Amino acid sequence: DGWVRCASGHRHWGRYGAAGLLIRTPEAVVLQHRAPWSHHGDTWGLPGGARDSGESALAAALREAAEEAGVQPGEVLPAGIVVDDHGGWSYATVLAEPVGALQPVATNAESVQIRWVPIDDVARLPLHPGFAAGWPALRLLPPAPVVIVDAANVVGSRPDGWWHNRLAAAQRLHDQLADFARSGLAPESWPQSSWGVGPGSGRGPESWPQFSPGSGLSWLYPRVAMIVEGQARTVTADSTVRVVRADGSGDDAIVDVVREQPHSVVVTADRELRQRVGALGAAVVGPRWLWAALGSAAAPGAWRG
Repeated sequence: DGWVRCASGHRHWGRYGAAGLLIRTPEAVVLQHRAPWSHHGDTWGLPGGARDSGESALAAALREAAEEAGVQPGEVLPAGIVVDDHGGWSYATVLAEPVGALQPVATNAESVQIRWVPIDDVARLPLHPGFAAGWPALRLLPPAPVVIVDAANVVGSRPDGWWHNRLAAAQRLHDQLADFARSGLAPESWPQSSWGVGPGSGRGPESWPQFSPGSGLSWLYPRVAMIVEGQARTVTADSTVRVVRADGSGDDAIVDVVREQPHSVVVTADRELRQRVGALGAAVVGPRWLWAALGSAAAPGAWRG
């Protein structure tokens, strides 16, 4: 804790910067009505506060949300990080989505109240100056990107004897995908060039989520769905990766998931499947992109925000 001055000469709380959690749905966001005695008191902003030395933005935002709003880490899924760098001090907004019904409550004296606020009502509130400056851009950021993995095709893209034990190979891929989802990736690593228009999709390139550095995002946490079939159907899953166990054709199962998530990236080299999901508006990348992304997630010192 402590005050610092940024390059512009403004005073900010947090010797190592600060972070807040923006929990959102398409209809509403969770906001904190700050106590009158606090800095910029009686305004509305995000549950958040100073980062500890060596603490990541994600860890700080989750900790502060638990302390101030009673929101536990398992009740939200991170989607991305936006960093407002003032030069010598920065504020990181961690975007998150609720897991199921979420009822935040004010749990300490720093808050008058904490509640869901409809998106259209946010700008009508007396906002914390920092949040007010960032809200117009934050409001426009898309939800977490979705990666749909054709497990059999991805595993089969490497000549490493996978066919001798398909279940074990699928389990290794699942575990790598879980690390990838937890670690995230830089926006510039997202396959921008894959966005396109599927025949008959009715969507132009401008309708696709933009994750370029110009979007303001500093980090992405993708949602991952892994489609398994045959011997791999008994793979052991955790909550980080959605495992879809195909009863019949794995390709048909992937198409069904794409119908649920049209703004997604499908990882496959199967030509027919690429055409089918492209017609639904999905983007497609080959296994090479995913293997590179998995390697980056597992690399020592991978950025965690």
